[in-house]
Amino acid sequence: MGRLTTHVLDTARGCPAAGLVVSLYRIDGLQPRRLLVTRTNADGRCNAPLLEGAALQPGVYELHFAAGDYLRAQGHALGDPPFLDVVPIRFGISDTTAHYHIPLLLAPYGYSSYRGS
Repeated sequence: MGRLTTHVLDTARGCPAAGLVVSLYRIDGLQPRRLLVTRTNADGRCNAPLLEGAALQPGVYELHFAAGDYLRAQGHALGDPPFLDVVPIRFGISDTTAHYHIPLLLAPYGYSSYRGS
């Protein structure tokens, strides 16, 4: 059964990014459609897959990570506006039987992502 998961690591502090708000959107034409909003747990993961089974459909999706709010809550002095506020990761799903894992490695002035396992 296919599924979509994420994991956020705070590379500035060297630990999971607990309490970070994650929103998932499906991109259909000009108007993205928000599918869900969740928050990472103590391990930097969401408590359940973002999509799985029949809900995992082929298409283009986008994850929005509320990085600015999270970094401020960790005590980072950010500019106004912050260099990173909402971090969007746009990706495509073509194989609905596969596991799509989208990790985010986050710091106040940079981030990286990749397709994990």
